[in-house]
Amino acid sequence: MRLILVRHPAPQVSSGTCYGRSDVAVAPHEMATVRASLQATLPPHVPLYTSPLRRCADLATALAQDLPASALRFDARLAEMDFGAWEMQPWHAIARAEIDAWAADLAWHRPGGGENVLAMAARIDAFLGDLLREQHETVVIICHAGTIRLLSALQARLPLEETALLAAHSAHKIAYGATVVVDF
Repeated sequence: MRLILVRHPAPQVSSGTCYGRSDVAVAPHEMATVRASLQATLPPHVPLYTSPLRRCADLATALAQDLPASALRFDARLAEMDFGAWEMQPWHAIARAEIDAWAADLAWHRPGGGENVLAMAARIDAFLGDLLREQHETVVIICHAGTIRLLSALQARLPLEETALLAAHSAHKIAYGATVVVDF
């Protein structure tokens, strides 16, 4: 199965803000630019899955009409990681000791009291398991950088904790609106 993973357009948040699971909007011009680019490159008549967060769901809803998609499915398991009390805080305002504690235990530490990377990996793995059972040839998934990194790491078929660490240690170089293709 081919997964075409698309990161949402840039959200309307100040640069340097931790926004994980927060449901933030995208500027209309950002949405239009990414939508136009994807219209020309994504295949039509394939299932389209999306995180329910607005920055993904709005793009997926528009693309489902543009392509058209064979089905549009919202799945909460595709949401970005929940950073708890860190949500919508400037990264520089989060205590260094808290960030260091997370860096020392990436798989198990719950940043801001939210979700840990291992829990996120478990829900992404469950989504992928369900998706693979559906046996599509190709699907498009509109989601988040963390979700993309985990889906990419799952390709290695490592134990879940190792998958979580692989994703957590991978460089974050996924641009807004970028497409990553992963084959399973």
